[in-house]
Amino acid sequence: MAEKRLGFFAKYLSLWVFLCIVLGVAIGYFMPGVPAFLGQFEYARVSIPVAILIWLMIYPMMLKVDFTSIKNAGKKPKGLVVTLVVNWLIKPFTMYLIAWFFLKLVFKALIPSELATEYLAGAVLLGAAPCTAMVFVWSYLSDGDPGYTVVQVAINDLVILIAFTPIVAFLLGVSEVKVPWNTLLFSVVLFVVIPLSAGALTRSRLIKLRGKEWFEGVFMKRFDGITEAGLLLTLIILFAFQGETILKNPLAIALIAVPLVIQTYFIFAIGYGWARAWKIPYAVAAPAGMIGASNFFELAVAVAISLFGLSSGAALATVVGVLTEVPVMLSLVFIAKKTKQWFPKEVS
Repeated sequence: MAEKRLGFFAKYLSLWVFLCIVLGVAIGYFMPGVPAFLGQFEYARVSIPVAILIWLMIYPMMLKVDFTSIKNAGKKPKGLVVTLVVNWLIKPFTMYLIAWFFLKLVFKALIPSELATEYLAGAVLLGAAPCTAMVFVWSYLSDGDPGYTVVQVAINDLVILIAFTPIVAFLLGVSEVKVPWNTLLFSVVLFVVIPLSAGALTRSRLIKLRGKEWFEGVFMKRFDGITEAGLLLTLIILFAFQGETILKNPLAIALIAVPLVIQTYFIFAIGYGWARAWKIPYAVAAPAGMIGASNFFELAVAVAISLFGLSSGAALATVVGVLTEVPVMLSLVFIAKKTKQWFPKEVS
């Protein structure tokens, strides 16, 4: 069987993200009128240009979620238990603790206290938003069960609607960040409920009219590159607002990346190790570990912008999450495939 590979764009996503960072910082420094102009278009602290771009990112991903597959979840409940417990009872809180330890203690002399609090808020938003999109890629590359991955993603999306807001509000409250609940709820509605509903409605309607083969083979192909383009344009805008902050503190990205990378490996070890202890088949264990390790960074970026603004440290921290995710997750795919023999092969 031919080796599974990422597409050219996805494989070098970290490179494109880095180039967009450079371009965004350059625009913010040499053409400050651009972010000033874009900053005028806001509603309820939400940037309208960024909201449009984030919809472009999220909507195509929501089209892939088949909620009818949830009915099959009961056949293999162990993988779902691992996913849900790790994602919602462990991950947000370990992210907070690890990020707090590094940003508030280890790097105390390098990061001003107020800025460290903003970085911590961004890390919390990442930790409370487990992956709903890129996990399809990581599952595919690690030979995971695609059908079960869809079930995990579908249920995870439903949990996000209920759990994301109170968990974020609690952890940010612990971080002494005042959270405007109306803005947080508005962000979840804007960036999860609406695109999720639109994607589910579109998928259901078109499959009924034209069939699943046409939907996946023709309609979905029309969105190739849309999510990536939306992501990169969003990053350019974000870093145009972040330019001055980054140039004043060039170590910021590296310092933020440390707890994010450690958290990713740590949470994968918990989920993957638990799956091994429970003797869950590899094809289910791999995506169960990947979905917790990866982040729904589109949502995290959107909420960070809504709560703290485009030029905030929180927004910067969520963008660093995008920068580090691809290389780290590829290393986890490698680890998973090398340890495949640890798990039973049969699906039960």
